[in-house]
Amino acid sequence: MRLTTKGRFAVTAMIDVALYGTGGPVTLAAVSNRQKISLSYLEQLFGKLRRHGLVESVRGPGGGYNLARAAAHVSVADVILAVDEPIDATQCGGRENCHDGDKRCMTHELWSGLNAHIFSFLRSVTLADLVAQQHEKQREVAVLKDRRGPAPRESEPANVA
Repeated sequence: MRLTTKGRFAVTAMIDVALYGTGGPVTLAAVSNRQKISLSYLEQLFGKLRRHGLVESVRGPGGGYNLARAAAHVSVADVILAVDEPIDATQCGGRENCHDGDKRCMTHELWSGLNAHIFSFLRSVTLADLVAQQHEKQREVAVLKDRRGPAPRESEPANVA
């Protein structure tokens, strides 16, 4: 299974909206700027996300996008499926015709089982979880300390070894 750029960008953009949307709608231009994703590509993705009820658009000055429901109620699987990204590791796309066009291959159950585990994992991770990870990263950066020690006072000579 391979997650394409479409799925990755959709999840990244939704995390951005969840992070920055607490004070009101988030513009796609702002998401594009912060995440380095093409504005036209974001417009396509957000059209799909809106049609699937994951975001709401706000028109006019100060408009943009808000999450349509709480971040804790939006899973990564919801986002990926909304942008038509298949979660499928089978060669046949689940049609069971991967061998000679009409039979299952010998590893079909293996890949189908993997699909189930991947989907279960992606369903278990919410935007709220990913936002919390981002907040934790920001806190870790904020508490990094200068390890060089205190600067010498002007009245004290520098300790040169």
